[in-house]
Amino acid sequence: MDPREQLERIKLGAAEIISEEDLLAKFERSQRTGKPLKVKLGLDPSAPDIHIGHTVVLHKMRQFQDLGHQGIIVIGDFTGRIGDPTGRSETRRQLSEEEIRENAVTYQRQVFKILDPERTTITFNSTWLAPLTFEGVVKLASKVTVARMLERDDFANRYREGRPIFIHEFFYPLMQAYDSVALDADVELGGTDQKFNNLMGRALQREFGQESQCVVLTPILPGLDGVQKMSKSLGNYIGINEPPGEIFGKTMSIPDDLIVPYINCATRLPHQEKVAIERGLASGQLHPMAAKKRLAWQFVAEYHGEEQADAAQVEFERVFSRRQVPDDVPLLTVPASELSDGRIGIVRLMMLGALASSNSEARRLVDQGGVRIDDVKVESSNDLVEVRSGMILKVGKRRFAKVAVE
Repeated sequence: MDPREQLERIKLGAAEIISEEDLLAKFERSQRTGKPLKVKLGLDPSAPDIHIGHTVVLHKMRQFQDLGHQGIIVIGDFTGRIGDPTGRSETRRQLSEEEIRENAVTYQRQVFKILDPERTTITFNSTWLAPLTFEGVVKLASKVTVARMLERDDFANRYREGRPIFIHEFFYPLMQAYDSVALDADVELGGTDQKFNNLMGRALQREFGQESQCVVLTPILPGLDGVQKMSKSLGNYIGINEPPGEIFGKTMSIPDDLIVPYINCATRLPHQEKVAIERGLASGQLHPMAAKKRLAWQFVAEYHGEEQADAAQVEFERVFSRRQVPDDVPLLTVPASELSDGRIGIVRLMMLGALASSNSEARRLVDQGGVRIDDVKVESSNDLVEVRSGMILKVGKRRFAKVAVE
């Protein structure tokens, strides 16, 4: 593909490119020499269960791969012993070697749901960081000033507020930058929160006499609420390993203004189709509901296959468009010992069915009007409900359980 066309592909869904001129020059040289660019992405193996928000940067790497370039995944087994201080108000807990190994294996299994295995190299940064002598570490540290490190907001805030900053935390961005030197990377990918670390790689490459890598930053994807960053702790996420029906239903619940960011940043839809959807929504020729169904189908297809995507769409339309109960409602068996005069607290009932992650979440769901029994809204989280075998408990728009007394 023409280098300028390659640049346009990469720009779609990117938050910032440093710099577009440099990246275009690298594309032109790659085309001229026939040598693919080395595109680096570092993964700190501290949270291996990937959700859609995590996939944004992986999809950007896949775009590079589809253009003929080589992706290099750097598992931060060595940097993981420190933990990325980005956005932290306190020192991270250091991971054990066993935790790092387990998380790294999980990452490797998950990333190939998105990346092209034929154009992906997976490496571990302990390969070049572990052999460094103390003399080598001192020489590396001499390349960067303390003032430069304190340009980071998290470090600056902690210093200003008198909270501890340990010397080893300064080594995290330095070691991540050294990864780029060790690989002689042409491009580094990262979320916008990684800008400081990525730019450190550019600077360190120059110190070592290399051509500076380009940095392609991807946006931080908002969660289902459309406000806060997608996060499991906030419950506003879509997990790539969730059941197809859950992925489809959650996607259909997103605000309309998230459709285009999700499509552009977190799917492998063809470039032309992404552009067409964006234009169709902007002109009013494409209804948001139709675009969401396309997005939901795509998510399920990418992580569970097209057959499961078709089935999830049929089930969604059957249940939610016609307001019917799903065919495969799980059974919630309530031990008789849990009942008092045939009744049980609604919060306890939800917890028995694993329909909420905590008592506080269960209470919040009830008090927000999101819990129904046989399609009758439960008014208060303090309510005691009469338990009848066969009654349907519904939580939110997508979770159901058929109750039975043991």
